[in-house]
Amino acid sequence: MADAVAQLLPLFPAVPLIAAAFALLAPWRAVRDSIMLIIPGVGIFAGLGLLIYTMNNGVVAHTVGLYQGNVGIPFAADAFSALMIITTMIVAFGANWFAIVGGETKSRYYPSLTLILITGVCGALLTADLFNFFVFIEVMLLPSYGLITMSGTWSRLAAGRAFVLVNLFASTLLVVGVGYMYSVTGAVNLGALKGAAAGNGPVTVAAGLILIAITAKAGVFPVQSWLPRTYPGTSAAVMGLFSGLHTKVAVYMLYRLYVQLFDLEQRWNVMIIVIMIISMMIGAFGGLAENSIRRVLGYQMLNGMPFILVMLAFTSDDPRRALAAGIMYTIHHMLTVGSLILASGAIEETYGTGLLSKLSGLARRDPIIAWIFAAGAFSVVGFPPFSGMWGKLMIVFEIARVGGAWAWIAIAAIIIASFAAFLAMLRVWRKVFWGKGLPEDKVPDELVIRKKLMAPSAALILGSLCMFIFSGIVLDVVDSAAEQLLDTNAYTETVLGDEPIAVPNIDEIQEGR
Repeated sequence: MADAVAQLLPLFPAVPLIAAAFALLAPWRAVRDSIMLIIPGVGIFAGLGLLIYTMNNGVVAHTVGLYQGNVGIPFAADAFSALMIITTMIVAFGANWFAIVGGETKSRYYPSLTLILITGVCGALLTADLFNFFVFIEVMLLPSYGLITMSGTWSRLAAGRAFVLVNLFASTLLVVGVGYMYSVTGAVNLGALKGAAAGNGPVTVAAGLILIAITAKAGVFPVQSWLPRTYPGTSAAVMGLFSGLHTKVAVYMLYRLYVQLFDLEQRWNVMIIVIMIISMMIGAFGGLAENSIRRVLGYQMLNGMPFILVMLAFTSDDPRRALAAGIMYTIHHMLTVGSLILASGAIEETYGTGLLSKLSGLARRDPIIAWIFAAGAFSVVGFPPFSGMWGKLMIVFEIARVGGAWAWIAIAAIIIASFAAFLAMLRVWRKVFWGKGLPEDKVPDELVIRKKLMAPSAALILGSLCMFIFSGIVLDVVDSAAEQLLDTNAYTETVLGDEPIAVPNIDEIQEGR
């Protein structure tokens, strides 16, 4: 049974890629739109099946062509990667749904580009090889360049230029790090590199280059300013897609590499905490100066990353619970920010603008979208009855469990950042939803947001509500995901197989023997 399940892993990236070709060739828009929804829909259920199997049976792995572990193209899945696949597919489904009802798919190439992006995401979440991770990241980026500039407006072309430059730099640094890793260890297979960067100088440098490149893609200080300036320059559908896929794939791999390669080495804790606190403050307060809904939300995306990644520095007491808190916040953030972005897109599609200065009184005019946006704002800040409350409470409790001065500094930063996020969302609410109604001579009374435009964002925020209501089940899942992430021995044995190829001894390489 395990072999049968493992052999299906390459289908996760293969099926969307094949579907992208069919979508490109299909002459009818309805067929292209259907394919664009069916693939992430099927991905949700396939990921759910994979999650159930891995929770009950542990890690599964398959090397394409049945080559030995350190030679072929390996795919591996545990509960963590399966959970990330489910959540990314949910966000992709919502974003693609919004793109269809919003008219984005009038372009023949839009469905194919999104499916290629999904191909890269699935491959990056399942690969057990650093070089193939780089390859799948590039598979993600190439369609993203087209999606971000597809409308051809000057603002989107400018955003696309910044997006391309930053990601080309990060990708170059990533492949240099991967190449250096191979030169000093003779391997790029994650199983073969178990614990390699813990106390080994050259390997630590190589792994550090890889982590810096991934953090740049995640939008973490000091390379964070590109994200809130480029993502809002795209359409709402594309920004929603990017928010749940690009940055969260980076989060996934940062967790995987820090556990697998660094073995949660404690000497980097202070550096991680300082960087994440600065990132929190920038993300929390940066949105207070922005003039559009989606630019404010761009900073909320930044604000979420350090909440997730700071947990890597608080694993000394109970690493399983600390990582579970980070994973919980990850899936909450994906659903909540995705919902808010699509809600702002519904407003833009209807009223032709997302500028705070040109919108007012929508709570009376469009009460449904006001409720959806309020729910998303509550979830981002950490208020009940939404998933943000459990996410932030788990993070604070696990940091407090470790104790010490840095723990209390981090908790204080989380409280301040949450309050600043509340002020940013309150500012949007006051400008857009409160106040006088829009002038009747410019905006007729019959112009209201269509329900089909609001449905995708409503569906995602309903997911956040369900995470709060069924928190017991969700906590069991994230706990299992964290436990399997930490079981590096099982991951290594499964990826390399029964007769792995010998990897050069790292200590001997350092000594020059």
